[in-house]
Amino acid sequence: MSERRARPASKNPMKSVWRRAANPAQPPEPEPPAPPAHSSAPDASEVASVVQAVLYRDGVRVSSPATLADTYRELRDQPSGMAWIGLARPTESELLSLAAEFSLHPLAVEDAMEAHQRPKLERYGDTLFVVLRAARYLDAPEEVDFGELHVFVGPDFVITVRHGAAPDLSAVRRRMEETPELLKLGPEAVLYAILDAVVDGYEPVVAGVQNDIDEIETEVFRGDPEVSRRIYELSREMVEFQRATRPLVGMLHGLMAGFSKYGTDEELQRYLRDVADHVTHTSERVDGFRQALTEILTVNATLVTQQQNAEMRALAEAGFEQNEEIKRISSWAAILFAPTLVGTIYGMNFKHMPELHWVLGYPFAIALMALVCTSLYAIFKRRDWL
Repeated sequence: MSERRARPASKNPMKSVWRRAANPAQPPEPEPPAPPAHSSAPDASEVASVVQAVLYRDGVRVSSPATLADTYRELRDQPSGMAWIGLARPTESELLSLAAEFSLHPLAVEDAMEAHQRPKLERYGDTLFVVLRAARYLDAPEEVDFGELHVFVGPDFVITVRHGAAPDLSAVRRRMEETPELLKLGPEAVLYAILDAVVDGYEPVVAGVQNDIDEIETEVFRGDPEVSRRIYELSREMVEFQRATRPLVGMLHGLMAGFSKYGTDEELQRYLRDVADHVTHTSERVDGFRQALTEILTVNATLVTQQQNAEMRALAEAGFEQNEEIKRISSWAAILFAPTLVGTIYGMNFKHMPELHWVLGYPFAIALMALVCTSLYAIFKRRDWL
């Protein structure tokens, strides 16, 4: 490790890293002198991206360098020290600088640059690269916000690269500094503390999602028209939650499988087993949430179909009643039309009308109207129009 620190930093870090990855035994070629434009003074982007860089010795904070260059220099001067460097959305130049200083594998550096990676655990020589998906529950919009965390763990350093608001590692740092006997165990202890913080951060999300599902069940049976959209959005969040938690189970079991090979401290072994238990429980809860949402969506579709059928039946009944009313109105209109027609004909009073001077003309007209009306009434009644 001292040889690595004594080696001058490459001016083309990614190229140098690729050479070392391709042939570890080959010594690095000398690089040309750096151009004057690249000075050691930190720029504004570096200061903004470096959340905190701290050096520890025997579990106690030694110093807090302001820049990456200061961190490299002080770590070289602390043979038994450990550096914990936290970055948030770092620039490419910062990651390349870290890759050159700590011999980070170029594939891991590329993943840290691009982000949007699935949770995974990769070992490159004596460096461990871990990708985690953190989550937090936002009460106001009632949704889950996901963040991404990349962790490089080496013999004497821990580098965290955060993409997103979650997780907040300041609480992890305070917790570790308050327990120097745990921090003294080295970078692995920091990794397990980060894993524990990420997994513990899932608990408020699980509680919030459970509350959302309870509310959705109430809305489904209440017939809320917006509930289908809410079920769909929450189902998508549960898919993301599954992608964040399910790979962690295999990752933690992989770490536990290497206890004997890498001589992991017994206290850290117990610590990791506890984290594995929690993430297994969380993963099972998330699987249950997704299954519950699928069943709720099915029930909601059934209730919507039933409601639509009831509405269609009500419309059909209303249409039937309307038809019956039209039949009645039409029947009475026909019945009333008959005497109107007869009365209209006999009311024309033409001089040469046949029955105009007939003595029985009036009784005949009345009898004719009564006969027609009675006949029509009997016909409509027999057909259930009246």
